[in-house]
Amino acid sequence: MKLKYIIDKKYDKQFVNMSSPVVYKNFDDIYKHSLKYLKYTQVEYQKAWNEIGQKFSCYIEKETGYRWFYPTYYCIISIANQGISNWGYEPRIIRGWKENPYSQRRITAHELILSHYFEIYQRHYSDHNLTDVQVWALAEIATFALTSLTKTAKKFWPWDYSGYYTNHNYPQIIDLQKKLKTIFLKRKNFDEYILKGINLVKKYKDINP
Repeated sequence: MKLKYIIDKKYDKQFVNMSSPVVYKNFDDIYKHSLKYLKYTQVEYQKAWNEIGQKFSCYIEKETGYRWFYPTYYCIISIANQGISNWGYEPRIIRGWKENPYSQRRITAHELILSHYFEIYQRHYSDHNLTDVQVWALAEIATFALTSLTKTAKKFWPWDYSGYYTNHNYPQIIDLQKKLKTIFLKRKNFDEYILKGINLVKKYKDINP
């Protein structure tokens, strides 16, 4: 799998209203004056990602047991949204443009893994009839695990000591996240981890983001 950072004004704009109505109202002007910075960020983000891209791609395939579902993923550089994944309908994610090129790698990886997990669930586990919120919770937690709980993952962002952190914006999933940590560490394979997660998440009624 290859990741390409791109600039896509139309795609970016359709998500801006989610995070900032004020920016949306003035989007065209802000975008025009930010374009040269977006282009600079595009180049720098790409350089930093390319240093780990192939190894990261192989790592996720090995850990999950599933090949990436698209040969190329696209990361749109955004003027307003820090990070947006998708539910597997297309290989696109969004990342904010104001980050350090190296420190942006973990969250970028996070968004990619979310997309990958959504695809795995839709193609292989949808008969378990989870709600969208339940799938989202499991995907988020699996992503925390895959970006922190293995020796390989830590090599991709060695300066990041936050680990399997719980001080995120989703307090409603913390209890489930803690329970799934042990399951992840003791898993025989990723499918076992997914299935145990599915059984656990059904017990949580109030996990809306």
